[in-house]
Amino acid sequence: MAPEKRPVFPAFQVPTGPGFYNRAMTALDQLNTLHAALQQLRADTLGVAAFSQLAVQQKTLAATLPPRFFEVLGQLLNRLESSALFTEESCSFSQQDLLDSLQLWIDKAQLQLQKS
Repeated sequence: MAPEKRPVFPAFQVPTGPGFYNRAMTALDQLNTLHAALQQLRADTLGVAAFSQLAVQQKTLAATLPPRFFEVLGQLLNRLESSALFTEESCSFSQQDLLDSLQLWIDKAQLQLQKS
């Protein structure tokens, strides 16, 4: 069966507000951006490739969290990108389960940031 063709999605919309661009993004800002992107991914308004690219660009977050966090995130992103190539029935793991795992990763990252 041929891979499902997915429409091209617009780029992720970064949250804005008064003075948002006048300061460096903190790790928590970047985590919130990643969470908003996950919601867009779930709503099918952001593609998997765009989400993955955004996730790996969160350098302040990566520097703040223990290295193991980004090892796990990398594994989740690899599986998510692989799952996007196949239909739900032909993939060995569920894209919905991967999105749930990404939410769990975000929740645990937030707890880790609160400890810091």
